[in-house]
Amino acid sequence: MADRRAVLIPGRGYDTRYPLFAYTGEALRRTGFDVHEITWAAPERFAPDRDGPAAAVGWVVGQVEQALGERTDLLVGKSLGSLAAPLAADRGLAAVWLTPLLHRPEVVEALARATAPFLLVGGTADPSWDGAVARRLTPHVLEVPDAHHGMLVPGPLARSAEVLGRVCTAVEEFVQISWPA
Repeated sequence: MADRRAVLIPGRGYDTRYPLFAYTGEALRRTGFDVHEITWAAPERFAPDRDGPAAAVGWVVGQVEQALGERTDLLVGKSLGSLAAPLAADRGLAAVWLTPLLHRPEVVEALARATAPFLLVGGTADPSWDGAVARRLTPHVLEVPDAHHGMLVPGPLARSAEVLGRVCTAVEEFVQISWPA
């Protein structure tokens, strides 16, 4: 039985069966986490930019709160899932944010007030990523040159598989620092 619990929070079109989550989830299991995967379908007319930040954050936080168990140690969110950053900050939860929406002030503000450690993972070809902001917010940053929002890079697919390996290594190292043996 695992002694820690992680909750995986999908993106809008990137659920927890996709590679970043499949491998990150396995990395967490191998380091002693029980992993709970959220599944969701964003409302058809859901448009965070149109509906406003409070509506978008409220919807995501509501989905994540339902998945939090008696004990949750780590949140792992991708893209739209990073709108749960205020929840992580409010509850003092450690987090891994994969391609966080760093162009959204409500995400950056929540990360800035977080007291628990968090890892930010993004690529320089992702318009939602801002490496300077990420490095200002946390010492735990993996920035991948030329990676877009799905963390794929141009060229042979093997290069994107290498990126996936780098993400897993960053997660494993972050967990080892945050929960030393």
